[in-house]
Amino acid sequence: MRLGRIVRGWTLEGFMEAKEQNLEFAELCCNNQEEAERLVGMKDELRYRMEKSGLDISCIGRWNHDVQADGILIPERKKTYLDLLDASIELGAKTFVCGINYDESISLYRNYTNAINFFGEITDHADGKIKVAIQNCNWNNFVVSPEHWKIVLGENPNLYIKFDASHTYNRNDDYLAELSDWCDRVAHVHIKGTVHAGSRAVDDPPAGMDDINWRSLFAILYSRGYDGDLSIEPHSAVWHGALGAAGVAFTRDYIRKFMLK
Repeated sequence: MRLGRIVRGWTLEGFMEAKEQNLEFAELCCNNQEEAERLVGMKDELRYRMEKSGLDISCIGRWNHDVQADGILIPERKKTYLDLLDASIELGAKTFVCGINYDESISLYRNYTNAINFFGEITDHADGKIKVAIQNCNWNNFVVSPEHWKIVLGENPNLYIKFDASHTYNRNDDYLAELSDWCDRVAHVHIKGTVHAGSRAVDDPPAGMDDINWRSLFAILYSRGYDGDLSIEPHSAVWHGALGAAGVAFTRDYIRKFMLK
């Protein structure tokens, strides 16, 4: 396993900060159409930042999905996903993360049909050059849990999961059971803490200062033979600036206690 982090803004300073934090790779996330288009157009700059920092880009993701509406997959939106996938392959990423929004104008059956067709086009386009993984985050994405994976991944043996225990925990579901049952389809893991007080979510502090049972989670990863990348996701409303850098260092040191190979 390797440990890296999400680099916000994809800047050279962000790459260099990750290197100075003694992390091993960068992950890049696009949160909307404009960001996806911008990343596709800056492959040369990103190659330079990789070379300068000595970090590879392990994973590129598209979040906050808006690829279907009025019962159809929107052609120009779908093209941007494929362009971003091509950029990910060109930059040497191991994993491309994506999802699909739920279209309230059509039935659940048609939503599943569109999802199966959409991810099928993406994995066909990837042609084995990169792993395509569905995020388990429900930010404008409905394929997030075993009830969905059984259908969508069941139809596509080349489709994987990007797993983040905090999302399952925040839905009050069993993240250890999900990981244990589906780990053979997990291509990428996010390291993000989260804390609840009673029924309320409080914050997403550094991993190791939170509610997730990281010991058991890593025991499951080892028992299922996972040897992919682990990506720190700073996601707190509190941990920013100097405190945020200290939080990443805390997470790094805590998580590395469990990394035996």
